[in-house]
Amino acid sequence: MTEHKPFEIVVVSGGTSDPSSTRLLADRVAGRAEALATQRGRNVHVTVIDLRELATEITTALVSQLNGPKMNKAIAALGTADGIIAATPVYKAGPSGLFTSFFHVLDNDLLIAKPVVLAATAGTARHALVIDDQMRSLFAFLRTMTVPTSLFAASEDWSDNDLAKRIDRAARELVLLMESGFAEKVREESWGNYQHQFGSAGERKPASTSTPI
Repeated sequence: MTEHKPFEIVVVSGGTSDPSSTRLLADRVAGRAEALATQRGRNVHVTVIDLRELATEITTALVSQLNGPKMNKAIAALGTADGIIAATPVYKAGPSGLFTSFFHVLDNDLLIAKPVVLAATAGTARHALVIDDQMRSLFAFLRTMTVPTSLFAASEDWSDNDLAKRIDRAARELVLLMESGFAEKVREESWGNYQHQFGSAGERKPASTSTPI
């Protein structure tokens, strides 16, 4: 019987408060994905990137293109991730600036074909379309595989069983995409067919066997 390495899931949370509803939503997705993967005979290792702890280094990276130690650690984790859960609070009808700035400074080639769950929280359901209207375009530019189900939670959703159903659906889609190995197959077989001139990876395929710092 072949022994599989654990799935590496990276949670990127843009929540700035403690506790954070954004982090809570992301953690629920990660927990459900871990449970589903375990049922299917796969272990999961979860790494959390709390962007509020990287705020100063994100700003430095934006203005100087220099990464600090926390940024390098986050980049290493994302580079070896099998799946990503990206969650942001909604500010002024859009994803938080901290969240978008973090993804703006990443190498354009870092996340090619990686499966991603998109999630957002807000105080009102009026912002429910932020994920599909604004976040999907960012992750499409980064050439990720976003799962079909987006997760938005307003204040009133936390007591609604429908949120749990949507979390289950998104987590299941993430697990199935990770199981498929699509991202690794793309990097092994099609890396040279991508245009890499906009990213610092150049024509070099990033290592897929390194361990997050």
